[in-house]
Amino acid sequence: MIRLEEVKKSYQLARDSWSDALQNINLSIEKGEYVSIMGPSGSGKSTFLALAGLIDRPSEGKVWFGDKDVTTLSDKQRAAIRSQKCGFVFQFPSLIPTLTSLENVMMPKTIAGSYEPKDEGYALSLLEKVGLKDKAGHLPYQMSGGEQRRVAMARALMNEPEVLLADEPTGALDYENAMMIMRVFKQLHEEGKTILMVTHDRELAMEAKRMVCLEKGRLV
Repeated sequence: MIRLEEVKKSYQLARDSWSDALQNINLSIEKGEYVSIMGPSGSGKSTFLALAGLIDRPSEGKVWFGDKDVTTLSDKQRAAIRSQKCGFVFQFPSLIPTLTSLENVMMPKTIAGSYEPKDEGYALSLLEKVGLKDKAGHLPYQMSGGEQRRVAMARALMNEPEVLLADEPTGALDYENAMMIMRVFKQLHEEGKTILMVTHDRELAMEAKRMVCLEKGRLV
């Protein structure tokens, strides 16, 4: 479903100084797979996720999403695929503080201009999936950090994405909230969702069906 071919990503540090975040990456992630990406800080994990999720472009090589080579697509074309096919869960939830949790979950539909009255029921079902249906009317400041992260996870699922990409989804969470998120990941995988998760936690990484390790921008 997602394939990286000889992918390299370089960043300019100064006028004549460059650094390679990723070097010659070849990796395929099949539809329905649950894959964890591990590695120390600075190993290229988040860069890998940004390339796989069409947020960034490689300096060299190709990225395939389904049967499309998305490397040469325009920013608008990539954004369209990303909004329809990908859901993102980050360590910081970035909820809109003046909206309720239900309204935050519905934001992807609102932004896309495709909101319909029936979407509210689906958004409520997603809050129920992450154990927060009773907090549908709460504003972000009325919820804990872990609860806000779970709202963000429900938001990532609102457009029914084919792929869920998560960057340290349980980072800095208490045990209860971390386990709730991991239970939802397991359920989504059982439902056939493709999941790509970056984590420092080996125990969490072992929950996935395949673990990929990065070190200094290379697969090891």
